[in-house]
Amino acid sequence: MPTRIRSILMIALGLMMATVIGCGGGGETSTSEGTPLPARVLSWEAPTSYVDATPMDPVTVLDRFEIHVNERGIFTDKDVPMAELDAVDPQTRALATSFNIANIGSPLTMGPHYYVSLRAVALTGLKSDFSTPVSFSF
Repeated sequence: MPTRIRSILMIALGLMMATVIGCGGGGETSTSEGTPLPARVLSWEAPTSYVDATPMDPVTVLDRFEIHVNERGIFTDKDVPMAELDAVDPQTRALATSFNIANIGSPLTMGPHYYVSLRAVALTGLKSDFSTPVSFSF
């Protein structure tokens, strides 16, 4: 069964459509130098089926998403996530489908070109592969 879950999570992240968009106005976070970071929202679609097309309820399978950011665009199991986000809101039971990367704050700064990748973590602790990196900058 653990292999089936791992496969499910790998496919789940493979199906996510990750995009980074900038928003004007609010949502700015300051870096350690005090420079405000404009909003950069990473958004994705949660999976709704297993590899074999059997319907899947991610609310009952997923625990959290790990958000990894670096300047290389290469992610390994040794990388520590820069943020973690509950997969499901405990009050509304709604799936998480977006995250403002600017909320990470320091060490992210204006100027460099960054890459972000997600990992899904099941309630059992199994982790998916990294999603395809998406590039962005502030």
